[in-house]
Amino acid sequence: MITVALKEVKFFAYHGFYAQEQVIGSHFVIDVQVEFLQQHHFNDDDIVHTVNYEQLYQIVDAEMKHTRKLLETVLQGIIDRIKTCFPFVENITASIKKLNPPLSGQVSYSFIEITYRKADEV
Repeated sequence: MITVALKEVKFFAYHGFYAQEQVIGSHFVIDVQVEFLQQHHFNDDDIVHTVNYEQLYQIVDAEMKHTRKLLETVLQGIIDRIKTCFPFVENITASIKKLNPPLSGQVSYSFIEITYRKADEV
């Protein structure tokens, strides 16, 4: 199994359930990890045989630009686009941290993680 990942990708975006959150915005940190079985030898040095992490970044960036109420919806959008772009991927784990969420106490971050496994679709 091969793993390609982006760790601690930072964004400022306007996701949040409450209208105020969608106005003032927040800082977010995203992790995305994909796993796939090696289909080709990498001796040919061809990027088409792997997951291009530049494309992964572009997917995450595009989804972070669409304001959503739920962080789960943001992650599901990321996962769905990865599945479309890289249909050979077996597993995808995406997580999001919302830094300093607007709660009544001091909280470093809230955290959501979703894992997709192709094997579970059967």
